[in-house]
Amino acid sequence: MLLSSTSKRFDSIGQLLTVTLIFIFVLALTYFATKLTAGLQKGRLAGSNVELLETFKIAPTKYIQVVRIGKKYFSYVVCKDTVTLLGEMTEDDITVLGREETESAVNINFKEIFDKLRKQQ
Repeated sequence: MLLSSTSKRFDSIGQLLTVTLIFIFVLALTYFATKLTAGLQKGRLAGSNVELLETFKIAPTKYIQVVRIGKKYFSYVVCKDTVTLLGEMTEDDITVLGREETESAVNINFKEIFDKLRKQQ
């Protein structure tokens, strides 16, 4: 009787370890598949003549997008089922943030913000 219960216990532990290893394997496989897909997508869009400059949300499923196609600029309304051209824009109509402004917005360091908040208290 005692041998039977310890055998069942080892079987349960073995099943738990097996399921855990399968889960880790599937998780790693998903991670690498996502990385591969992102790399292929990034490489495909690198030399493209189409560039999305800006997106502005006007409703839950409606957006205004400014797109550069070649050397021309267009504005579109993108809905769930339709895309409508608003009009063509000139380069003077486009306001592009300078590289310094975008880099400073992107390079926000959490540690610096946390230290500033800690000093204020």
